[in-house]
Amino acid sequence: MISSLLALVTILTLGIPSAVVFIPLAIVTGNIVPLYRVANFISWAALRMAGIRVEVTGRERIPAKTACIFMANHLSNLDPPALLPAIPGRTSSFLKRSLMKIPALGYAMKLAEFIPVDRVGRVVNAQQSVAAAGRVLAKGIHITTFVEGTRSKDGHLLPFKKGPFYLAKQTGAPCIPVSIWGTEAMMAKGSLRIRPGTAHITFHPPVNPADYATREELSQAVRAAIASGLPEWMRG
Repeated sequence: MISSLLALVTILTLGIPSAVVFIPLAIVTGNIVPLYRVANFISWAALRMAGIRVEVTGRERIPAKTACIFMANHLSNLDPPALLPAIPGRTSSFLKRSLMKIPALGYAMKLAEFIPVDRVGRVVNAQQSVAAAGRVLAKGIHITTFVEGTRSKDGHLLPFKKGPFYLAKQTGAPCIPVSIWGTEAMMAKGSLRIRPGTAHITFHPPVNPADYATREELSQAVRAAIASGLPEWMRG
């Protein structure tokens, strides 16, 4: 539990004064970038204090000055703080609507144009989330999504949700498959305990939605790329 406590202390020690300074600054100036950068720094610092090293490969494959949709597998609550700081530029992300209700943090996510998603499965709600994501991409901001829609309990790659591929076909934005592994052993689903270790993140070459006739074919191409960067036992 020492690693968990160190991470929590780091977040509270850096996060509270940063929120007091940078949230009002973002409101007054309308510029979210300083708040976004300090939040990523806090995430990185918390992981380091918990004894977690992030090993990133393939960043050179990401197109410059192009808003992309990053599509990653999902193993642990450690995935977002490991992945988001590794993405160049600024990214928005889909997240559970309930997280937007957390004091200070939820407001900061709203300022950063993170996109709330309802788990009720209504078509109209999914359409609203996709439309909001399209507006974010049009501003030149990346979108990051965990395409399985939930964390894998055993590390195996789960079926993908359809929403991200609707978005990709609708906007034509390049899809960047992302493979994550290692985090499943450091923070299991349903546990708050953090164990030291190495998180492995691989960015694969862009997948162009226009090269695929259907969303299903695009999904299969992204899945194959993500699976190629995972240990064999995780590929499903």
